[in-house]
Amino acid sequence: MKFSFKVVGTVALISAAYGANAQEVVTIAHVGPTSGAIAHLGKDNENGAILAVEELNKKGVTIGGKKVTIKLMTEDDAADPKQGTAVAQKLADAKVLGVVGHLNSGTSIPASKIYSDAGIPQISPSATNPKYTRQGFKTTFRVVADDVALGGTLGRYAVKDLKGKNIAVIDDRTAYGQGVAEEFAKAAKAAGGDIVAREYTTDKATDFNAILTTIKGKKPDVVFFGGMDAVAGPMLRQMKSLGITAKFMGGDGICSADLPKLAGGEVADGVVYCAEAGGVEPGSKFAKAKADFDKRFKARFGIDVQVYAPYVYDSVNLMVAAMVKAGSSDPAKYLPVLAKTENFEGVTGAISFDEKGDIKNGALTLKTIKGGKMENLSVIR
Repeated sequence: MKFSFKVVGTVALISAAYGANAQEVVTIAHVGPTSGAIAHLGKDNENGAILAVEELNKKGVTIGGKKVTIKLMTEDDAADPKQGTAVAQKLADAKVLGVVGHLNSGTSIPASKIYSDAGIPQISPSATNPKYTRQGFKTTFRVVADDVALGGTLGRYAVKDLKGKNIAVIDDRTAYGQGVAEEFAKAAKAAGGDIVAREYTTDKATDFNAILTTIKGKKPDVVFFGGMDAVAGPMLRQMKSLGITAKFMGGDGICSADLPKLAGGEVADGVVYCAEAGGVEPGSKFAKAKADFDKRFKARFGIDVQVYAPYVYDSVNLMVAAMVKAGSSDPAKYLPVLAKTENFEGVTGAISFDEKGDIKNGALTLKTIKGGKMENLSVIR
């Protein structure tokens, strides 16, 4: 399998403006699935990195007294663990100075070992499986809440707020899908719900009639799916055709702007509920920063944010800020500074890391589909 780097951003070359010497280049990378079923989510993340690098270079970055240009390498892991590790090794061999990614837990976890061995800091903007930051690696960080918070919150919400008594759980057997489904089921059961069905599919499946027919016979009030929007959309369509009227729930993987379209565009209000592992409280000092980011993003790329582009944007800026503070882009020198991050003000809120590299006091945004679009219900911590 061949892999090739794509370079994004403005790289300063020898010019009259800089005399005879080229400006120093600091190379970081972004990895996400920019091909395959969830390419729309991977491209959303990649665009967040592109915007951050373009704005940093326009503003100007000085590290250790030297003006530098940030160069962004972008790679496609296709949401596949094998391709993800191959890409990670490629980036390690290229001696990139930091990595933002991967999008999925199933690619972030195996890739993290390679980055750790190479001493390369890795910030995931969206991997939520707890294992990612619990392997003892000093190089792994994440800027969103994990599945314990995400699945647990949704499980309690299903029982207490949606009044779910009989609950069916499906997952796609990926590290993310299985992890968030297990946490959901655990919390729903603890809150008094009855898990009446536990079914499995894959992240590439399109036909769910067999498992949905089995679930229909259990008469669930709520169906929870642990997986991504590309699978959730067809599943919603087939639930409707089978006459399953249960509420449909999922984690951040289904909480995208594209889900209504993937579901056929005819999702009734109050049927779908999900949670994004992040969020900005309305009226907070970060609400305007996030709104301004959304406008700049759409002006630059012509499309709305899907889910995690702002978390990628913050991750790139945070990584570069750590380099500036350390006075060096050498991972061995800026990694300790990155690990001690306290109250870095991004567009998604204030970011601080605990001893594992997890964000402290991470937010969750509960959402529902209303009027054919994703709409925020509340932001909780």
